[in-house]
Amino acid sequence: MRLYEFESKKILSSHGIPVPRGRVAATPQEAGVFAQEVKGPVVLKAQVLATGRGKVGGVRFVQSPREVKKIASAMLQTQIGGYPVESLLIEEKIDIKQELYLGATYDEVKKTPLIISSSLGGVDLNEVSRQHPEKIHKSFFSSFMGLQPYKAWHLVQNLKLPGKLPWTAQAILLKLWQIFSQFDAVLVEINPLVLTRGDELVALDAHIEIEDDALFRQKERLKKFQIEEREDKARPPTQFEIEAARIDRADYRGVAGRVTEFDGDLGLLIGAGGGSLTTFDAILRHGGKPANYCEVGGNAPVSKIYKLAKLILSKPGVKGIAVITNVYSNSRVDFVARGLIKAMVELGIDPKSYPVLFRSAGAFEQEGYAILKKYGVRYYDRSTSMDEAARLAVQMIKKESQIGHTG
Repeated sequence: MRLYEFESKKILSSHGIPVPRGRVAATPQEAGVFAQEVKGPVVLKAQVLATGRGKVGGVRFVQSPREVKKIASAMLQTQIGGYPVESLLIEEKIDIKQELYLGATYDEVKKTPLIISSSLGGVDLNEVSRQHPEKIHKSFFSSFMGLQPYKAWHLVQNLKLPGKLPWTAQAILLKLWQIFSQFDAVLVEINPLVLTRGDELVALDAHIEIEDDALFRQKERLKKFQIEEREDKARPPTQFEIEAARIDRADYRGVAGRVTEFDGDLGLLIGAGGGSLTTFDAILRHGGKPANYCEVGGNAPVSKIYKLAKLILSKPGVKGIAVITNVYSNSRVDFVARGLIKAMVELGIDPKSYPVLFRSAGAFEQEGYAILKKYGVRYYDRSTSMDEAARLAVQMIKKESQIGHTG
């Protein structure tokens, strides 16, 4: 669950991390009142869960309190990334000398927490990694032992801060880790952490994301900050995503994780833990255009697979479907096959002629292959890599598009 900036700053402030003086306003009048209190330049920030707000007018600097109401009124009537701007964070303008980056996240490959520091803050970290990789410094550490002070000290040394400020930065980094751990976060970042003209360190912007599966034990802690549990993404959910979530909630068995809709033509049912994202990336790398992301596992029953497959196959623009999973140890291949075939038959789709690629292996694989063979569906076993299956799926759709175009 993504937190709004003002929510993230509440948590940072409670842990002693300095943040600018500010207030959340839902009306131009509320914004005007705070601007009068500041009696100086302020910044208005749209509180939305979409990224890149600064590039589309979601952050405005105002010199005079008299202009605040007018600008706030205009901002509160806009949308950013599909989200309506319903509130603004009004903060005093900080006189900035340098912008830095501090963050805590989780490395999915190494399966361990990761702390990051960079002397280039205020911009997208991925952009920094591409253009100035030498400016990014990382340190892995044990979840059991936590972030040790000496590792935090090593990271802040790379920021080249003057005087005693490295000690302040070290304390902020250790507090960042405390928040990351206490709130079951997948990301806690301060971007930028600014060095002011008065040689103080202030968290100018903050971003916290909490693991959805841990929200049940974070509810009470979040309530202390007036933060309620909610379902959200980087944009409002589509009807397709809402229906997929309903299907998943209707039966506790198995999971249809984080279904996301895209505007491509290849439907996807993929399952491999973290490898599902790798498979999705492989589809993109081979030139494919996914219609959705849908990870299935945990031995989902036939009924759940059937409903998800039917939803995907019914999506406008879908020209084919690929079922690509790792070697299942916690799910039955025949369940996946049965669910897929049932959806196709019910929709009046001929499995023999429709573009389908099925690559799965593991529990009850021979029974699954027998079902697919009966209905004429092409299938691949564990001898075909998931990357190769992704390539073949993309090739299948491209061939189908060529046939449709020439036809």
